[in-house]
Amino acid sequence: MPGASQPIGRRERNKQLKLDRITAAAHELFAERGIDEVTTQQIADKADIGTGTLFLYAKTKGELLLLVQNSLYAEALERGRAEAENIPDALDAVMAIVLPVVECNRTQVDNGRVYLREMVFGDPAEPHHHEALTITGRTEQAVAAVLCRDAQVSEADAATTARVVSAVMFLAMAASVNVAASVDEILRDIREQIAVLLTR
Repeated sequence: MPGASQPIGRRERNKQLKLDRITAAAHELFAERGIDEVTTQQIADKADIGTGTLFLYAKTKGELLLLVQNSLYAEALERGRAEAENIPDALDAVMAIVLPVVECNRTQVDNGRVYLREMVFGDPAEPHHHEALTITGRTEQAVAAVLCRDAQVSEADAATTARVVSAVMFLAMAASVNVAASVDEILRDIREQIAVLLTR
């Protein structure tokens, strides 16, 4: 019965269209005002849906921010990974991965810091949190792949070092003392720490 599956397809398309509207509305409002100055009601109004519908897709503003930022972080990571492929020096290649991620995080500083907090302290079973953690894992894999170019570095050591690099990057972006720091200052701080790590 070909017609029997059609309503399911339509329903899925409608869900995806609503999700796209929610994502676009949240992205625009968060970028304009920052997460603290935006209400879920404003997002629902801009997406032209009810708040009850909004909460079916994301239960909190933090989850909405994850929904918006995850795709931006994934794109940033892919740009960095592609750039790193053509850089022979390990430190420079790792920094090529780090650069677009830091730039993405600092586009709107408050949003970037809340994103990191949500990622760490949110429910890992919630889909948007899970996706954020998956992107972090892919970032670590990209760094480990660079480190494994050196035949003397084992996969296990590369994976461990990549986790440390991820922690260094995370703390540099999230630290309160760096709220007013520029992208260049944060990158310099990260580079200095990773340089010490890679010389050991």
